[in-house]
Amino acid sequence: MRCLPITDWMSSVNEQLRLAMARRGVSPDALAAACAVDPKTVARWLTGRVPHARHRWTTAELLSAAEDDIWPGTQNSRASAPYAEPVGCFANRASVPRDLWLSLLKNAERQIDVLVYSGTFFAQTNPHVAAMLTTRVRAGAAVRLCFADPADSAVAQRDREEQLDGTLAAKIRASLTYYRALLAEPGCEIRLHNATVYASLFRYDDDLLANPHIWGQPASANPLLHLRRQPDTEPGWFDQYIASFEALWATARPWDGTTTRDKNPKE
Repeated sequence: MRCLPITDWMSSVNEQLRLAMARRGVSPDALAAACAVDPKTVARWLTGRVPHARHRWTTAELLSAAEDDIWPGTQNSRASAPYAEPVGCFANRASVPRDLWLSLLKNAERQIDVLVYSGTFFAQTNPHVAAMLTTRVRAGAAVRLCFADPADSAVAQRDREEQLDGTLAAKIRASLTYYRALLAEPGCEIRLHNATVYASLFRYDDDLLANPHIWGQPASANPLLHLRRQPDTEPGWFDQYIASFEALWATARPWDGTTTRDKNPKE
């Protein structure tokens, strides 16, 4: 194997990026998580590869640095990049074709993220969803499923707003049983949140189905947007929704596979 001369190897290292990360105390793993890429990708950036524009912007903001200081010659990329637009819109979630859900899940290669309260429909409309998620995980995709904690206050509040007569917690516990086997799969994480969710999110690589919530109505009756992130475009709706997922995911607790009764069922 041919070895590079030491001077050539040194010239390929992005010293500006390395120093900016050191100043802010950001590890390669932390930068990878912020950009939703593999840590090996960050390693390639450190050895000279120039990332896509959206990753340069995320990195520059995270490190409080100018994009052009880290990657000289890229200062005008944000100004000239177009905005990505929605690729589809449905009057309600119930009208989304089942084939769309299936095709997005079957074709996801890198990342699947789901944020819901109960997500009952996710399994009821596709009884093989757990097996399909297992297939995607074993093919190399990272899967993160985030449900509401049936024992916490956010669920009780949502239940009252939709006038569900105390049934939401039971729906969540029932829904979770479909995914218990996934806990044994490396690459799959399931967490429980205690938060007000303003939109259910279903992310498949660069496609996102965002289901905004209208107060007092079930999510299935609310509109759904199909967003697609395009390479080298200005961060838009897709990135904003994913940023909200990441923030909520960081506060959620890992699910241990049990479906206990509510701690305070009368609250």
